[in-house]
Amino acid sequence: MTDTVANAKATPDVTQPWAELGLKADEYRSIREILRRRPTSCELAMYSVMWSEHCSYKSSKVHLARFAQLPKTTPRGPLLAGIGEQAGVVDIGNDWAVTFKVESHNHPSYVEPYQGAATGVGGIVRDILAMGARPIASMDSLRFGRLDAPDTARVLPGIVAGVGGYGNCLGLPNIGGEVVFDASYYGNPLVNALSVGVLKHGDLHLAFARGAGNKVILYGATTGGDGIGGASVLASETFDADGPAKRPSVQVGDPFTEKLLIECTLELFAAGVVNGIQDLGAAGISCATSELASAGDGGMHIDLDLVPLRDNTLTPEEILMSESQERMAAVVEPENLDRFFEICAKWDVLATVIGEVTEGDRLVIDWHGETVVDVDPHTVAHEGPVYQRPMARPDWLDALNADTTASLGRPGNGPELEEHFRRVVVSPNQCDKSWVTDQYDRYVRGNSVLSQPEDSGMLRIDEGTGLGIALATDCNARFTLLDPYVGAQLALAEAYRNVAATGAEPVAITDCLNFGSPEDPEVMWQFSQAIDGLIEGCKILGTPVTGGNVSFYNRTGETNIMPTPLVGMLGVIDNVADRVKSRFQNQGDAIVLLGETRNDLDGSAWAEVIHNHIGGNPPKPCLEAEQALAQVLLRASKERLLSSAHDLSDGGLAVALAESAMLSGFGARMKLPEDTFVALFSETPGRVLVSLPESKLSALSQLCGDLPHARLGTVTDDGALTITGQFAIAVSALRREWAATIPVALKTRPRSAR
Repeated sequence: MTDTVANAKATPDVTQPWAELGLKADEYRSIREILRRRPTSCELAMYSVMWSEHCSYKSSKVHLARFAQLPKTTPRGPLLAGIGEQAGVVDIGNDWAVTFKVESHNHPSYVEPYQGAATGVGGIVRDILAMGARPIASMDSLRFGRLDAPDTARVLPGIVAGVGGYGNCLGLPNIGGEVVFDASYYGNPLVNALSVGVLKHGDLHLAFARGAGNKVILYGATTGGDGIGGASVLASETFDADGPAKRPSVQVGDPFTEKLLIECTLELFAAGVVNGIQDLGAAGISCATSELASAGDGGMHIDLDLVPLRDNTLTPEEILMSESQERMAAVVEPENLDRFFEICAKWDVLATVIGEVTEGDRLVIDWHGETVVDVDPHTVAHEGPVYQRPMARPDWLDALNADTTASLGRPGNGPELEEHFRRVVVSPNQCDKSWVTDQYDRYVRGNSVLSQPEDSGMLRIDEGTGLGIALATDCNARFTLLDPYVGAQLALAEAYRNVAATGAEPVAITDCLNFGSPEDPEVMWQFSQAIDGLIEGCKILGTPVTGGNVSFYNRTGETNIMPTPLVGMLGVIDNVADRVKSRFQNQGDAIVLLGETRNDLDGSAWAEVIHNHIGGNPPKPCLEAEQALAQVLLRASKERLLSSAHDLSDGGLAVALAESAMLSGFGARMKLPEDTFVALFSETPGRVLVSLPESKLSALSQLCGDLPHARLGTVTDDGALTITGQFAIAVSALRREWAATIPVALKTRPRSAR
């Protein structure tokens, strides 16, 4: 028997499975108070997914609200859409706008690596599409357990194949990202997918349902049993070392259907036949209907019998909770229905009217002629629980900060220093990532002008003027573990610097805040500190937060991941012809280090690789110095002074120098300061290694002004990295070892290093 609203009123004492659906006792009581009765089973399903951590942000809302104090303008102009929309939209000039966003698909990717990662890409692409933009590229930031851990061998190949398979089939270039290994991600990999789209100012669309009598259309794929409660339930679950506590069905993606959906949706927008469009992502129909209705000026009536199914055994609760992919909901005026269906038919996209906008403020859903949902959509979509979770600074943090690198054994001169150099460069986090990135198409569509392994990906937006954008994603979780406030600012600074190094002006960020259990006061302290760090950093740098994602419950058993507040930075470059690559370009070029080097070894790659040590205090960022450095890089790019520019971050000068040489085939002869060890492995922020013709050294020095800068060496064609008085290492031999790290660990053949 169907549990109808009338039945719910008549049977108030029926026992309901609220706990099994992830609700707390007080949340269930709140639902009953809102409805003034017990919920129907369909209403219970809706509230459970919409009030989940993933959908409602119930533990993070009070902290995220602090982002409202940030300015709503970028160095290039006002935000056209910001936090609260499906994706942020930034004015980049010449009537062009860019929308970009990053989201997590962590837990589904642990349960089923290929489909979890693939549908993460598909979901974020639809968010971009729903703003009226054409998706033009993607990026991914991936984190796994140790490279030699058994579970890494299971999840890494599947996740990489899922990211590549879905994006390649869509015809979207994957232009950058990260691959990081750390024991804390064992059993809980992080899959953070970023998508970017482009649109003209007048093409911007926001999602809402207005106008009584307008039709609600579900179009795209049919609804199945895959992904019932998927991300919305998985994101509130805890995993142990051997497997998930629950195994809800993970969404199954079909990129070819999504490609048709993209082209169909863009034509629908161009034809002017839609009032609003909403992606069906987490929480499926529950989310789309409640959010469209709550954002509009009326109510909504839906008939679930009309939803096209690929599994006719689905119950109404399952239809509401299903997160089947490649689906969108549109609000369309009756006079535009014929044209809407004509466009859908052209693209072979199934479209069905499933309801209409109504007067009043109720979301009413029927099934087999009976009402199974009758709610105020605001209470479902926006009035969920808000928690002020307890926060406490970890009592272990003082001891960790006191455990500095000062007592660690440092290498002697010559051979021992060379050995440390080599081990850091070829370590899993610094090694060649071609095994991953060669599975992605980086150049499809023909507008990728920089991609992995460059510091940032870069795309041409306007072929006439050369206007382009650059994107980078960054986070060093070791630093955030040692100090979440400073660590978040270092992630922001690194992304800012990576974009500037290519010649693009950093203008705005999106973030993906990956943390452990919000029920742990220490995690909530880390989370709050990281947000404060980002806010203060963005104020100084003038880069507003356009939106993003929070992912909690990232832990294995009782072990939380290292706090990982990922920052995605958007930059704008007036002409992509001015871009600067990260690798050496010309024999005989001078090699110059911009920025000051301090003794910053705590939390460094050297300490981790050589001593398996994390402790001390992270480097202190100076964001004003980052701004000054960025201005030098931007002016040097426009004046065509630089041959190459490579930021210094993880692994310090050692890694930047090695990559600049290995990726180009050139060598280098370097004369470093007396403390060669610190010069090579310090991770002081605010530094970039550049190369340029000797004839342009004076012009660069004039640009630098008070910015510290020093010539360190010369690009050579002798195939060796030579540190004068210390060691010389063959670039080709180092490159072979650097390229083999991941393939050897996964027992596959090395892919050619790019």
